[in-house]
Amino acid sequence: MRGKATKWMALSMAAALALTTACQKGSGGAEQNGDADQTGSENAAVKVVNETGFPIVNEPIKLKFVAPQATNTPDWNDIMLFNEYEKMTGIDIEWQMINQEILSEKRNLILAGGDLPDAFYATLLSDNDVMKYGEQGVFIKLNDLIEEYAPNIKKFLEDNPDAKKWLTMPDGNIYSIPRVYDPAFTSVLINPKTWINTKWTGKLGLKNPETTEELYQFLKSFKGEDLNGNGEADEIPLGALSTGYLMKWLYGPWDLQNRGSRHNYVDVDPETNDLRFFPADEKYRELLEFAHRLYQEQLIDPDIFTMNSSEFLARIQSDRYGVYIGWDPVSWVQLDYYEGAPPLAGPHGDKAVVSNSPLVTLGTFVITNQNAHPEATMRWIDHFFSDEGSRMFFMGFEGVTYAETEDGKVEYLDKIANHPDGLSLDEAVSQYLIWSVGGTPGIISEQYFKGGESLPNSIAAAELLEPYANKEVWPAFSFTPEENSRLAGLSSDIGTYVSEMRAKFITGAKPLAEWDDYVQTINKMGLEEYMKIYKAAFERYSND
Repeated sequence: MRGKATKWMALSMAAALALTTACQKGSGGAEQNGDADQTGSENAAVKVVNETGFPIVNEPIKLKFVAPQATNTPDWNDIMLFNEYEKMTGIDIEWQMINQEILSEKRNLILAGGDLPDAFYATLLSDNDVMKYGEQGVFIKLNDLIEEYAPNIKKFLEDNPDAKKWLTMPDGNIYSIPRVYDPAFTSVLINPKTWINTKWTGKLGLKNPETTEELYQFLKSFKGEDLNGNGEADEIPLGALSTGYLMKWLYGPWDLQNRGSRHNYVDVDPETNDLRFFPADEKYRELLEFAHRLYQEQLIDPDIFTMNSSEFLARIQSDRYGVYIGWDPVSWVQLDYYEGAPPLAGPHGDKAVVSNSPLVTLGTFVITNQNAHPEATMRWIDHFFSDEGSRMFFMGFEGVTYAETEDGKVEYLDKIANHPDGLSLDEAVSQYLIWSVGGTPGIISEQYFKGGESLPNSIAAAELLEPYANKEVWPAFSFTPEENSRLAGLSSDIGTYVSEMRAKFITGAKPLAEWDDYVQTINKMGLEEYMKIYKAAFERYSND
């Protein structure tokens, strides 16, 4: 998750003192759409935005944001992070919290109804929605606001041209502020990881596998052994939180998904250098054949297609897996006897690791056309892209939530890191801060992010894999409204079919002898048009 955003602030006083003129010239405020009194905001009067430092505004203003609420987390209207930030900025955010389980539905109803907040924060808007509502004018253009009022975001985009291309829609405008990983934070770019049970390997004297064939023999060694010592034959050689995690791990040894995980089905054919729909590639068939062998011989958890996260975690905690694919074992399940698995070489000598793009989520923050103070709002969000703002967001406040060590690092105080009532780190930190909810805008860096990916076990595992990570990783592509409209149906039909057939091939419900029929069916479902649309988006991305 990361390179660091700098905390430089330099704003135009002329623009700050002439807000109405700036808005009329396209800075994106409500004034572009008519009289501010008709925007629905309770803040009709224009306030002066300070060009640098705090407060952002001299006269307090109030803004309304829609945001998610996770189970058992406090209301953000009374949480330390935003209470203190209000004192710093002069901006009071009224948070309309929506339960995460119904967030998508409620967000869409709000957008359809027209009674809009000033901004949507961490509501995980799809790329398509960002583009659609941006073009409609529901979300305002941010190009000029970033240029004039967001020095930290501007600097990040200048330092990361791919990020700017990713944020810029086909119409040339930026409508959202993203969530990004520091490109130097390898542990989060290679995630989830695969973990090997060293208690089991120690008992059997096994060395870790380095090829797919060695993996097969390695997993077979766990069969028929009471390695967890409970007197039951309940050991499972390999488990994963989802079939997708299993496939992502195995893609590398067959050199599939070789442009990163943001593209579920499209990568580059290494022989032709053309775009490839890899679920129709012969190497994908070989991978399915290997996965079927593991499943048929009961080396994979038979419940992998139906198991929920609670059941999966219970199996890890009861020492039933020799290998599992998921998150860091110390932060996730409080177990310290798992170590990161090495990269695997495939039958053709391929030895790659599928990486995540540092450009994670595009639609984490948008400003609506009801916002009478877009300049102040942009300065409000921009601070979280600075080093100081990122430290405050993830670590909180010195002496209250964290302390600085002699070597200049920051660490949570014991009341968070080792909560007296046994709360997990996420539970303890959420009493003061909000990052554990996920999907928040900003830069996630190893320096300040203290989730599982920052723990020594994960860092060591990432260092083992980094030399084999994808050398070129694409962010998500932007599609025009017309492309999106057509691609939505094609992606749904083709994606559903590929997913269903993947499960059937692995379990043996469908024999791989029917592979040619499978490929023909995908072609009949509109693969040629699907790839034509994809190629157009790729060309725009490549030529920008």
